[in-house]
This record gives sequence, structure tokens and C-alpha cells, in this order.
Amino acid sequence: MTHIEAYKSRIRTAAEAVHGLRSGAHMAMGMATAEPPALLGAIADMAENGAVEDLKLWYFHSMDHAGDTVLRPDLLGRIRPRCMFLSSIERKLLSTQQPGEKSPIEFVPVAFSDSPRLFEQDVSLDLFVTTVSPMDKHGWFTFGTSNDYSTTAARSAKKLVVEVNPNMPRVFGASLLHVSEVDAIVENSTPLTEVHPPEISAVDAKVAAIIADMIDDRSCLQMGIGALPGAVCALLHDRKDLGIHTELMTPALAGLIHCGAVTNQAKTTYRGFSVFTFAMGDREFYDFLDDNPAFHSAPVNIVNDPRHIAKNRNVVSVNATLQIDLGGACNSEHMMGRQYSGSGGQLDFVRGANASKGGKSIIACQSTARNGTVSRIVPRLDGPVTTPRNDTHIVVTEYGSVDLKGKSLIQRAEALIGLAHPKFRDQLANGL
Repeated sequence: MTHIEAYKSRIRTAAEAVHGLRSGAHMAMGMATAEPPALLGAIADMAENGAVEDLKLWYFHSMDHAGDTVLRPDLLGRIRPRCMFLSSIERKLLSTQQPGEKSPIEFVPVAFSDSPRLFEQDVSLDLFVTTVSPMDKHGWFTFGTSNDYSTTAARSAKKLVVEVNPNMPRVFGASLLHVSEVDAIVENSTPLTEVHPPEISAVDAKVAAIIADMIDDRSCLQMGIGALPGAVCALLHDRKDLGIHTELMTPALAGLIHCGAVTNQAKTTYRGFSVFTFAMGDREFYDFLDDNPAFHSAPVNIVNDPRHIAKNRNVVSVNATLQIDLGGACNSEHMMGRQYSGSGGQLDFVRGANASKGGKSIIACQSTARNGTVSRIVPRLDGPVTTPRNDTHIVVTEYGSVDLKGKSLIQRAEALIGLAHPKFRDQLANGL
């Protein structure tokens, strides 16, 4: 059978492709822009019609396609989310939870870098569904914007169903999937979910300026999600020979490639290539990714491995947090008594940058939250420790920066109080 014949023999409707999914099964879906809307819609229909109950759904970072289908409030219970990173979809669902009521979302703590091993060793997946780019003339799809855990989950699940979307970019790197590995194919041409950069506040602009001053020529960049990393990137267009080794590829980072600031020529690993494990952005950004040999997509257990990150010199990791205690420990995932997001890959890159020769791990936040009524620098964290105080390197707010390495607890507390909003400094000092 030729690969074209193999492709045609596997084409199904979405309903046909997921037929046979049983109650109590464990399934996973591609994350973020790789969510397959037709397949998720068919699974939601099965749950709505009572054809499936107690379906365990494993995933990171949901977006609108999942929110409109398998994560609909009326289906929770029949579909039981096992979420490893909460987005606005889950936060909205959790906001309806009443005191004493069982949570509609089961949060599973796991480092992003460890998620492939979770699917390979700890969770027996019955089904994996994801969106892929169209097959080439040799019989290969790519995982497009979503390599992350997808390349492992696809090959660990008992059944693999892909949704082929011509709008999914074809990417280079360790992202290939052969038609012979696929059990069923659904064709669906639909726009990818677009993520547009949030507006940069005046405070974010101040924080970004402080961070940008720390980034020298030939640095290797990792940028987290949100307005702040985009604001930092906008200030780096005059740098030379920057590199990219990042969990998330964004339009802001792509802009540094466009302008020539990124060449990747100073990197030790994947020299000449911008490395990432998943991507989110707008249509122009997806078009830039498509068939672009300057990018290298790899699984998250490789991209986020601190030992691998540290092989590059001058790694600069920029990530946000929600709270920092006076010892330097960071809570980046829990607020107002609830899980807000997840640990993601923050600690992976904190440790990778710390171990890099000349590296800088930067944790940044605005000094206050809730319209200035709450200090983000606190005596004690309200939630779990995402980045332990032993690992925290440089902390930045709009009031400056501090390098915590080599500082005692008293020195750390004094320095961090200096980064707090002035109206909270006396209160924090009195607690020492």
C-alpha cells in the first residue's frame, strides 16, 4: 500500500473516528492551538447523548475549541478533566464552584518537562487526538504548533486519531508523524485559534526596560507568556547574534528573527536554529512558522531539560510570578485560594539558566495586584512554591532589580522590600 492509499483508507468522519470510545477511558488531546475542533465536538456529542461516561481527559492549556466542546459545563461529570495547567477556560468553570462542592476540574501537578514521561509510563491512554499539518508527498505529517507532550502521547496511546488542517503550519525538527502510525484521519479546514498580544501597561513597560538592560548581545533567550515578555522583546531589536531556546514561541520572539537580532550563531546546541516546543500567535505568525527551516521543534522533555538548556552560554530566562516571599520563594500558579495556572516549565528554565555559563534567570512581576491593594512581595506565600528560594536568581519589579545569589535571608528580605511598593514597605519590614 502506498502512503497515499494508506491516507485514503484511514479517512473517517469525526463521529466515525472516535466511535468505540468507552466509558471510563483515558484520553488526551493536543494542547492550545493543536486542539482538534471536529474530533472534540464529536466526543462532546457522545457525552451529551450518554454514549460515554466518566471519560478522563488529560491535557495542558486549553483554549476555545475545548471550551466550546469537551469542557462545556453541562458535560462535566461525564467528562472529567485531568488538567495540568489551567487557563481562563478552567478558571471560569471553577468560579462557579460552590463551597463544599467537588471541583469540576481535577488538577494534576506535574512539570511540563515531565509530561511526556507521564503519558509514556504512568497513564495508560486509550485515545489521543490532535491537529496536524497536511501530509507531504512522502507520507509525513508534522505536529505543527504543538510538539510538547504530543509526540509522546501520540505514540503511547492505544489509538491515535489526527485532524488534518491545512491551516496548521508545517514545522521542522523532531515533529514528524508518518501516516502508518495513525489509526484514523479527519480532514477539517478551519482557522487556527489566534492569540493576540495583550496591551502593555505603563508598569510592564518599566519592568521590561529594567530586564532589557540585562540582556547582552549573544544571549540565548527564553521568554514566558504574557504582556511582559513581549514588551522585553520589543526593546531588543538592536541586539546582535541573539539565540532562542524557549518553551513557547511567540510573535514577539519571531519579531527578533525578522529584524535580524536573532541569528542563533552563538548557541552551542542547535546552532543556527530557533528551538521551541509549542507556539501560539496570530495568522501572520503561523505563516512565518510554516515550512521555515530556521525553526526547530522538539518534545518538551528535551527543550525544557535544564541539563540541555545549560549547554548554551548566556541563557536569559524571563518568567512572571504571582507572589515572592521575603526569602525569594515564588508562587507562580495559585491565587485567592485557588489554583490559577500551573508550574509549567518555569523551574526548568530557572535551573537551566542558573547552570548556564553567564546565564541569568529573571523572575518578574508588578509590585502590586488588585489595583494596587495587594503586595506581590509577601512575608509568606499563599500557595505552593513554584520556584524554591534556593533557585531564585534575579527578581525584578518596577522599582528595580536584585540578585539574590549569595545573600542571606536578612539581606534577601531587605533587598526584596526595596522592590515592593512604597506603601507596603514598612508593613513588610515590621514583620522581619
